[in-house]
Amino acid sequence: MKTALTIAGSDCSGGAGIQADIKTMCAHGVYAMSAITALTAQNTTGVTDILDSTPEFLAAQLDAVFTDIFPDAVKIGMVSSAELIRVISQKLCQYEARHIVVDPVMVSTSGSRLLQEDAVETLKAELLHLAEVVTPNIPEAEILAEMDIRTPADMETAARLISEQYHCAVLCKGGHDLNDANDLLWKDGAGRWFRGVRINNPNTHGTGCTLSSAIASNLAKGKGLEDAVRLAKEYISGALAAQLDLGRGRGPMDHLFDLNGRFVR
Repeated sequence: MKTALTIAGSDCSGGAGIQADIKTMCAHGVYAMSAITALTAQNTTGVTDILDSTPEFLAAQLDAVFTDIFPDAVKIGMVSSAELIRVISQKLCQYEARHIVVDPVMVSTSGSRLLQEDAVETLKAELLHLAEVVTPNIPEAEILAEMDIRTPADMETAARLISEQYHCAVLCKGGHDLNDANDLLWKDGAGRWFRGVRINNPNTHGTGCTLSSAIASNLAKGKGLEDAVRLAKEYISGALAAQLDLGRGRGPMDHLFDLNGRFVR
């Protein structure tokens, strides 16, 4: 069995973060492991509190994983502070981690800021160059590329700039009223659009976490990056099309929409 590690924050309501990552990895037949960067008190309506892990405890979690069950891929999500970003960078280099997917989570779907202002530069300097692929949404890509994105052509420019600066592939995700279901992968100096089907479902809590974890799962199983992205988008479409409706705000998706084992029944 292939293995994957998620390094991210915990979402107690289960729709995003570590919980969404683990569900997604399991749905892909991959053994899921986690190193928790923060505990969050959140639900479908927003984030009410955050308790960061200490750098020492995050390092201990990463040591425990890498020295026993070495992950075939690593997904990095919410990391709120510069100190924690530095720990992750150090440990990934120390253990020569492979197939690193960085989802540069800065703001939650509900609008809560999840990355401290001073941590953005550390993210750029310490983490992005280690990634096989970075998966920013439109606002995150604007910050990383230091430009406004208003058109599909702007998405291409931003993805190219990020890729050239940090020497990694970039999946610039649509949404935010621009190319809603279409994502752009910039890799090796060229872009490829992945067209998606617009699904009428307001419950999109955790879509970014889920997509990056699906990509990491596919990379862990030996898929090339373009196939990993294509399959991840198909998975997201299925999870949204299942039309799960929970909570009073933007609810979660059904990560296990395709699970049909007898223990589910």
